[in-house]
Amino acid sequence: MFETIVYGLTTGAILYFFAIGLSITFGTMHIINYSHPLVFTLGVYLFLTFLPIINSFILALLLASVCMIPISYLLEKLIIRKLYGESLDYAIIATYALLYIGTDVIKFIWGNVPRPVSDPIGSMVRIFNISLSTYRIIISLSAIIVFFCLRIFFKKTIIGKIVIAALEDEEGVRCLGIRVNKYFSIMFIIGSVLAVIGGVLYAPISAADPYMGTNMLLLAFAVVMIGGLGSLNGTFYSAIIVGLIMALTGRFWPKTAEVVAFIVMAGVLLYRRFRYGKMQ
Repeated sequence: MFETIVYGLTTGAILYFFAIGLSITFGTMHIINYSHPLVFTLGVYLFLTFLPIINSFILALLLASVCMIPISYLLEKLIIRKLYGESLDYAIIATYALLYIGTDVIKFIWGNVPRPVSDPIGSMVRIFNISLSTYRIIISLSAIIVFFCLRIFFKKTIIGKIVIAALEDEEGVRCLGIRVNKYFSIMFIIGSVLAVIGGVLYAPISAADPYMGTNMLLLAFAVVMIGGLGSLNGTFYSAIIVGLIMALTGRFWPKTAEVVAFIVMAGVLLYRRFRYGKMQ
């Protein structure tokens, strides 16, 4: 059972790295970004390109993350920024088209065959007489560290405070002469870099393929919906909960592991609907 919990924490950590970008994008720009899986997947393939050259997992991860900064900036400036204030339908159609165009570009450059990625650590640790993957434990701890770093970022830094203020009263912040779009761009880049980190950490667990990000999109949306759109703390807690639920369910009923996540999402949404209905 303890091993199942660790597997669930690992799944939750990967979902958090993926979903936090979606949550940040919606919270700051009020856009549902369907192209987010493209960043997740492209980062992995950039990592695979650098890994044989550098021969270092960490350095290849850092280089892939750095390379994604100008790419995500261009995506935000040329496409996402054009959707500010538009209907959600426009954002969904535009970003969904971008996702499939980008996926075809990845297939054209790197091919369509899945690529296995070896565990960079390849060791086990014994806890309570149970052998656990050291790599999975590191992934779980990484998500916790990122969560607290983001909390400090939003509470202690000027950029974080401006973003929080803009979420509360965007027009008021603009009246102070602050270029809000610049700070939203920074948040978009941060979300993209976190997605790259999540994708690279996930690759040794599964494999790299052009649809690896697309396959996680619905689960990530379930996490964001459960945690609350734009809620950074809620996204973390819901990702961990969904990961644990999927792992525990998969141990006894493997075919229903992902279904349970959407059942939980439906239950949370119905509860909120009932609660707000009662309040009215």
